Amino acid sequence: MDGTVTPGRAQPLGATLTPTGVNFSVFSEQATRVELLLFDSYEALAPSRVIHLHAEDNHSYHFWHCHVEGLGAGQVYAYRMDGPHDTRQRGTRFNPRKVLLDPYARANINTLWDRVRALGPEDNCAYAMRSMVVDLDAYDWEGDEPLRTPMADTVIYEMHVGGLTASPSSRVTNPGTFSAVVEKIPYLKELGVTAVELLPVFDFDERQVLRSGPKGTPLRNYWGYDPFGFFAPHTGYCSDPCNCTHITEFRDMVKALHKAGIEVILDVVFNHTSEGNEHGPTISFRGQANEIYYHLWPQDRRHYMDFTGCGNAINANHPAVAKFIIECLEYWVREHHVDGFRFDLASELSRGAEGYEMDVPPVLWGIELSGTLSESKIIAEPWDGGGLYQMGRFPGKRWSQWNGPFRDDVRRFVRGDGGMVGAIASRVGGSRDLFRQEGELPTNSINFVTCHDGFTLNDLVSYDHKHNDGNGEANADGAHENFSWNCGVEGPTDDAEVQRLRVRQIKNHAALLLLSRGVPMILAGDEFRNSQGGNNNAYCQDNEISWLDWDQAEKEDEVRRFFTEMIALRKRHRSLRAPRFFSGRHNERGLPDVTWHGTRLEQPGWDDPEARVLSFTLAGFDGDPDLHVIFNMFHLGLDFELPHISGHRWTRLVDTAQSAGQDVMAPADAVPVSGATYHAHGRSVVLLEARPEDGDTPR
Repeated sequence: MDGTVTPGRAQPLGATLTPTGVNFSVFSEQATRVELLLFDSYEALAPSRVIHLHAEDNHSYHFWHCHVEGLGAGQVYAYRMDGPHDTRQRGTRFNPRKVLLDPYARANINTLWDRVRALGPEDNCAYAMRSMVVDLDAYDWEGDEPLRTPMADTVIYEMHVGGLTASPSSRVTNPGTFSAVVEKIPYLKELGVTAVELLPVFDFDERQVLRSGPKGTPLRNYWGYDPFGFFAPHTGYCSDPCNCTHITEFRDMVKALHKAGIEVILDVVFNHTSEGNEHGPTISFRGQANEIYYHLWPQDRRHYMDFTGCGNAINANHPAVAKFIIECLEYWVREHHVDGFRFDLASELSRGAEGYEMDVPPVLWGIELSGTLSESKIIAEPWDGGGLYQMGRFPGKRWSQWNGPFRDDVRRFVRGDGGMVGAIASRVGGSRDLFRQEGELPTNSINFVTCHDGFTLNDLVSYDHKHNDGNGEANADGAHENFSWNCGVEGPTDDAEVQRLRVRQIKNHAALLLLSRGVPMILAGDEFRNSQGGNNNAYCQDNEISWLDWDQAEKEDEVRRFFTEMIALRKRHRSLRAPRFFSGRHNERGLPDVTWHGTRLEQPGWDDPEARVLSFTLAGFDGDPDLHVIFNMFHLGLDFELPHISGHRWTRLVDTAQSAGQDVMAPADAVPVSGATYHAHGRSVVLLEARPEDGDTPR
């Protein structure tokens, strides 16, 4: 190892391998002294070499940099920085005794990490996390690239990398890891989803103890919505992080999913970091450019603005921070072939330096217009924790948005609330009321009934109230209004009638989701009635409450089959996933693209406050069959008039009131319907397909 130090280059930021060594570059405008710490191993308590970066040779405007000859992949490193500690006026928090991670690090190691030691002014070198140099070129992608599945054809499966396989019931080799996800790909492929949306996989502090549970059990940060390493795959999801396998294991997962035709969407958290408020630990950003990375109160810059509920808020529209965010996203696409991103509390990224909403937020438009990201899916959670709500008006045109009104309206309708039919018609049609005025499309709507944040689908039909006592917050956390209904009994029951009703209600929710225009998202485990015991905020439950129970998956074949067949049905019928709003255009049989009904044709009951039924006819175009859908959320069965289509007869493909095997039919097994009406049982969804009278050729 030569070890010669030269000035190096300011760009790119991070630790970059060169033919002769490693170039290091880090951002800090106010630092007056920067030290690069080199460690012989990840377990070394002290650096073997400290390189002092000098302002004359190693400082170019915003960046501190150097090149060290002879270093290679696997090198463990970190920084120390000194500068003004003026928290009140300038907001700077330099402390030369704190060891700092590289914000652009491609991998980190937390073997020695002690979060408590990162608090206060004391030296924490022996207890700090460190970064690792990574060789990004030492991987065979075998020709892999992002899949570019059209948004209209996408079916998303939201899942937690650890929780997917952490349970012993998963029967995988390395539970809770990226590599274990690969073992579950055959299941995902059989289910038929086209994309997995991974809860945060950026490095986060999985050791952080939030509080103790009722029995004294330490409760930790499980979901991962508290990152510190935005360029680094989470250490806890690697089977061998000490050997710097982060990159390889993540890429292996992506490549395997792509081979199965499944895209990878990352849930990313650019609204806050793990450093928290003024009482939080110093990990990287706080000790390098606190006054730039975070929103600080102008009157007293010791204190952090908090639009996230997590102690701090990232100042995303500062040019240096916007650069960091966009380069991070482009890195995951370019180097890891990621297909898209879902942005947690994305409205926080609309805020300017003083915390107010911006009309044209540079970072959001930068993401939308980036050439590298031009074919990536970008999905916003269009609100934040500070009250900014941008549903249907999120900046930009390409952004899809989590459709909260879809979730709430469908839940209320299936529960049996009256007067919901107008809202349901809008949701089924792609939420034109929310998106059309902005010139957007149904594909801007991410439709969901459940997600990680809230009840599972099974719990939605099993509990009237949340049961979050295990979170140690006296059941005060989590949403209070869930629009749920327990079907007559709170929680588990042996009552066969209640169980049958719950299964039907689950199918009703699933059918509404998959029969609606927009992009459907399914919560992992909903397809086999996964339960969290009524906990609707399991962010701190790294245990059986949140882990998927694969024994349950084998036992609940009826519901799983229903989901599988409904996804396949959606893929067969373009009218269910058309990337446009209804416009009144007619097909070759003279049918408009949609006709709304109630129990009687063309009488949908828009103004009836007690209406609990809706039906509609979808015209098929370009050889697709016409469809007729019935939603009966009344508790009693009702007869629904059927439209007459010359030369065709109706056949039944879906009826959630039917027994297993008859609830959703393969095309070849569709059941002919006789007469001018169809009797839809109480609380059921029906789908009929029109077929020529002279033959029943399955599609």
